[in-house]
Amino acid sequence: MSVQKLILIVGLFAIAPLFGQNSTPCNCCTENHKAFDFWIGDWTVSNATNGAPAGTSKIRQEEGGCVIRENWVSASSGYTGTSLNFYNATAERWEQLWIDNSGAYLKLKGNRTGNKMILASDPFDKDGKKLVNRITWTANEDGTVRQLWEILEGDKVINTAFDGLYKKE
Repeated sequence: MSVQKLILIVGLFAIAPLFGQNSTPCNCCTENHKAFDFWIGDWTVSNATNGAPAGTSKIRQEEGGCVIRENWVSASSGYTGTSLNFYNATAERWEQLWIDNSGAYLKLKGNRTGNKMILASDPFDKDGKKLVNRITWTANEDGTVRQLWEILEGDKVINTAFDGLYKKE
């Protein structure tokens, strides 16, 4: 056997294992990255207090599981919106950017505690008051998810902007 053939055979054996391995590592497979997976799915959303239809929401994992994207359609007003949700490993927290068809946006950050994902905005000024948007998603034992959006002044809830119950379609 020639030296060239021997080098070729040894080289093939050296690189063959590389072809059998997954060359794309799972960058977003940690427990923290999966903390919001309970919200993924196709949902019919109703008002949590009176059961009236609120809309539909399609929530998907994208970008190799690194992003959770929500697409919301309101039941009656023609209101739509999208949120991008991701775990920021550097800051060790979840972040959300919400953008709707009115041009409004909301930036939130926080983490999961027990069966709840709790995200809040930075304080903002309105009518001389420092307010915070806080949204809590609760994974219920029956498979539904409650989304409660509250407006806080300090630790006091001064308004409920949305209280919805998500049920799988």
